[in-house]
Order: sequence, then C-alpha cells, then structure tokens
Amino acid sequence: MNRKRHLPRPLILSATLALAAAASLLQTACAPLVIGGMAVGSALMATDRRTSGTQVEDQGIELKTSNRLREQLGDRVNISVNSYNRVVLLTGQTRNEADKEAAERIARGVENVTLVLNELEVGMLSSVSSRANDVAIATKVKASLIDARDLISNAFYVVVEAGNVYIMGRVTEREAARAVSIARGVSGVKKVVRAFEIISEEELARITPKAPEPAASR
Repeated sequence: MNRKRHLPRPLILSATLALAAAASLLQTACAPLVIGGMAVGSALMATDRRTSGTQVEDQGIELKTSNRLREQLGDRVNISVNSYNRVVLLTGQTRNEADKEAAERIARGVENVTLVLNELEVGMLSSVSSRANDVAIATKVKASLIDARDLISNAFYVVVEAGNVYIMGRVTEREAARAVSIARGVSGVKKVVRAFEIISEEELARITPKAPEPAASR
C-alpha cells in the first residue's frame, strides 16, 4: 500500500484489528461479495449510495481490469479486482515486486479509474482452501451487517483476502466505526482495513431516499 498517496475526498485507507470481506474463485481474480448493487439485484440498486451510472461504471472497471491483468500477467498472479465509486482495490498475491507494480500500473490505465489501492502481497499464491475460508468469513460478515438494525448493509462493499477484511463504501464516520466493530466480532478475521469515503451526516440525510407519505384516509 502506498501510504503517501493522497486520497480523494475523505477516502480513508487505514488498517485496524478485525475482519472480513469477500473472495470467490476465478482464474486469476476473486469476485467481490457485494452487499448491494446490481451484483445482488436491481431492487437494491436504488439504495446504493453511488449513482446508477457509477454502479455500472464500477462493474465495467472490474471487468476491464481483470481481463487486462489476465492477459498481461497470466496465472502467475492471484488478484482480486474490486471497484467502488471508481476507486479500485487490488487484493491477492504476486510472486514478485515487479508483478505487484505492474498490476497497479495496469489498473491505473483503465478508463475512469480515479485511484488504485494496491493491497497485494508478495509471496506464494493462496490455496483453494484459503480462498474457500475467505468466502465463509465474508458470508458471516455480510450476515452480521444485515443483522445490525442501525446500519444499512447495502451501503457497504466487503472484500476478504487471506482472512483480512477490506470494507469500502460512502458512509459516515459513525457508520464506518460501527461496521468495523461488527467485523471484529466475526471469527476467523485477522484484521480489518477501512477504505471508506467518509461523508457527513448532513450529506447522508440528503442522499437517503425519503419514505413515501402515507396515503390520506378517505
């Protein structure tokens, strides 16, 4: 991770002890566990805090980046590509520093990408059992966020890699702290990495859909 990189808005990338996010098994990339957005269903798209256009754009960024990584780096790397609000998170493993740098360079070259968070580890590629364990952790994190009555689970985008949890989303500091606290309570989590775009409570109130007025009784 390049700690000197200046993040747009109050986009925070900070490691703290705790929890989980999602990985699913593809050739060289792991698919995200998306709590919300089109990957789960169009009904949830309306409550995603990104615009519908940005959600579609993020999907395109993930597809293009994954394809280019596969074409240029092949199966010598294991990289999960996740994009939220045009910010790309790279997780997984490369066997050397050169491939790690190349992966970031490839991601930066994809259209509409505003920032790349390079969380790739240099070393042996993860095993199938390790990736399956990440999926199990992600499922538990998702369930815990859904169970939290004081949070809108659809506001969070969760990725798990090697027991490390990465959480993205446009959330308030209150929501971010609560989500991290919940993640810490999930078994199997090694640490939680925050990659939030922090918004104010006032902005949250402005972008939250208003409940329809009850129909007047006749």
